Amino acid sequence: MRKIVLTYGLISGGILAATFLVSLQFHDAIGFENGMVVGYTSMVLAFLLIYFGVRSYRETLPGARVGFGKALGVGLLIAFVASCCYVATWEAIYFGTKSDYIEKYEAHMLEKARKAGASEAELAAKKAEMDKMAAMYHNPVINSAMTFMEPLPVALIMALVSAGLLSRKKKDEGEAASARMRQA
Repeated sequence: MRKIVLTYGLISGGILAATFLVSLQFHDAIGFENGMVVGYTSMVLAFLLIYFGVRSYRETLPGARVGFGKALGVGLLIAFVASCCYVATWEAIYFGTKSDYIEKYEAHMLEKARKAGASEAELAAKKAEMDKMAAMYHNPVINSAMTFMEPLPVALIMALVSAGLLSRKKKDEGEAASARMRQA
């Protein structure tokens, strides 16, 4: 199981990291909202490998049967490895290149609130909230935790769907024999 989890998790993580690095080059051109669409689309595509990893695991078992819990566990482990690759990529970029992402994000959110008709008091409160978030974001542990939460919903959904589609319960031998007799 370890080989399957690492293989599919690292391939999925490589896809996440590669699409992240490519889309980051065009982030200013595509903007924050479109960047989120690109990011989550790439996550769905990368996490499709959870399905193939769980299927590969199932096929290594006698009778090619795996329960829902075990299939979900394998899927979550693959998602964890892939998400760690995603987080490691972001941490290297954010702390290794002195990224101005958080400042651009703060300016974007304030401009969005301004366009929505926020009052000066609301803008000041939003700025204070964004400054507090920026200070927290400069802490690598908090930054990592927040970044890990980005792919988590997509990974959970893909793991649940994969486990549901690929899990098979062992039928009791007596049930299988009686089912054959009823068909005859």
